[in-house]
Amino acid sequence: MPIEQIILLALIQGLTEFLPISSSAHLILLPELTELEDQGALMDVAVHVGSLFAVMAYFRHEVVELVAGVPHLLKGSTEGPARLLFFLIIATLPTVFIGGALYVSGLVDLLRNAEVIAWATIIFGIVLYFADRMGRMERRVEHLTLKDVILIGLAQVLALIPGTSRSGITVTAGRFLHMNRREAARFSMLLSIPTIAAFGLLAGLDLMSEDAPIAWQDAGLAIGLSFASAFVSIWFFLKLLERMSLTPFVLYRLALGAGLLVYLYA
Repeated sequence: MPIEQIILLALIQGLTEFLPISSSAHLILLPELTELEDQGALMDVAVHVGSLFAVMAYFRHEVVELVAGVPHLLKGSTEGPARLLFFLIIATLPTVFIGGALYVSGLVDLLRNAEVIAWATIIFGIVLYFADRMGRMERRVEHLTLKDVILIGLAQVLALIPGTSRSGITVTAGRFLHMNRREAARFSMLLSIPTIAAFGLLAGLDLMSEDAPIAWQDAGLAIGLSFASAFVSIWFFLKLLERMSLTPFVLYRLALGAGLLVYLYA
């Protein structure tokens, strides 16, 4: 694969994974709207691994807390150090089960087209706008209840539709639950850790079962660039949410969706 394409893919994944604009949509659209070849499973896994490492590095203190909660959870406790870990597992399960079923059945490929992306980008962008406008900003991650995380987990299932945005739909759910913007984004990013890890593992096992040669140098470059761009994106997004609303991302989604519809139907 040309190094220019690797750089482009890694930067797109890293910069968009944690913003409410759908990284999967941008990765799917890249070969569809250009003359570039489809990046294939290896690059998909590599760029996601890079963004996974980035969010774990940024939230390293929370990751230590999650690891500390493992023995408590194994003993049956869901309070104290195990509470956040328990909540993240519960919120991840719906997406793992439903997404895994779609992946194994091959039905997920039916959603990977520009028309689906266009409508999902617009519709869920509008939903994000109203959630951000209507939701009060009085709750933090530590205020979440089991019912709240189940609702956020069910909302995350919608991200299986390309263009919805995993970050976007979970932040939307958080804002409807009256979390402040930064805390809604923070929980969304923490939730990405088990979600990306689960699907990265599934895709990686599938890739290895094909017994195809692996371009380790290309994969390493993609991981490194995705890590760097994702780390900057996380820092930038959280700082931005301290000063402004989510409206600029809604406007970007509407412009992207409308542009795709013009491209498709005109």
